[in-house]
Amino acid sequence: MPNQIDYEEKRFIIVNDIPNMMFYFFDFDARSNSRNMEFEHFHSYYEIHILLSSRALHFIEGIPYPVRANDFVLLPPSLLHKTSYPEGEPSRRLVIAFLYRNDGYGFRNAYDEILAPFHAPLPIYRFPDDRQAVLIDILNRIVNLSRHAGTQELTDTAELLLHSIFTEFLFWLNHFKDSNIYHTEQAEDTVSERIYAVSNYIHTHYMEELSLDELAKEAWMSPYYLSHQFRRVTGYTLTHYIHLVRVRNCQFLLINSRKKITEIASDCGFTSFSQFNRVFRRFCGESPSDYRRSRFPEDVPSAPGRNAAPIPPKT
Repeated sequence: MPNQIDYEEKRFIIVNDIPNMMFYFFDFDARSNSRNMEFEHFHSYYEIHILLSSRALHFIEGIPYPVRANDFVLLPPSLLHKTSYPEGEPSRRLVIAFLYRNDGYGFRNAYDEILAPFHAPLPIYRFPDDRQAVLIDILNRIVNLSRHAGTQELTDTAELLLHSIFTEFLFWLNHFKDSNIYHTEQAEDTVSERIYAVSNYIHTHYMEELSLDELAKEAWMSPYYLSHQFRRVTGYTLTHYIHLVRVRNCQFLLINSRKKITEIASDCGFTSFSQFNRVFRRFCGESPSDYRRSRFPEDVPSAPGRNAAPIPPKT
């Protein structure tokens, strides 16, 4: 019988210990094709996405990666991503968000080591059955701990136990990382593969000047053909996609750095502040300064994840 994570729809497990900067949010839920995310987004915390249904498509930096049940998608802070679910029955999934104090509670080097799998070039892991069983058993111990507590909010001692169990999970995840048997699969056709390569190029070069002619050369297509195929494959025009990628990166810098807004605009590829302000308002419904002020009215954090941890939005 395959290894299974104990699933109970709408179960949440929450640890939000702000004074000690310890944050966990376990979200058991189902997503249908009609609720697919429109565009990639990022978080200021670490996230693990575990598909519990048969299949889905996970986009990371514009590149699609097919995933199946019990694959572990590991997402570090600030990485743009989204998940696309197939038509039919809603897909069950477990999403774990977590955040730790910058000093690693006195074990910074150890935390850096066990979090290494999140920073791999391809942070998607598929393990042989025996290793998968170890990891799923640890997660099920956390689920059982929550059930015994009888509430989503855990006591201090239960929070400490959850933290200990999850640290064990990260330890074994890192220990097993070289046993990863996940491999990328080819796109549906060569044109789609080239379009995804262009979208990834935009993600990694958004801070530079990007022209249709330049992108067409990268894709070995004519400008007209690239424009037409890019919209067919992604659902976006090239200009719209470039603006979205730049705005998402601006949002991250606005809430996770002390840089001046004009500097952020330049760093993210906008040629003028007026253009940046206009595009940002169009996509976010408010000015860059209002966006920053509404999230951090008193101060702007100096690095990702240093602010008090909010409950993650539904994604």
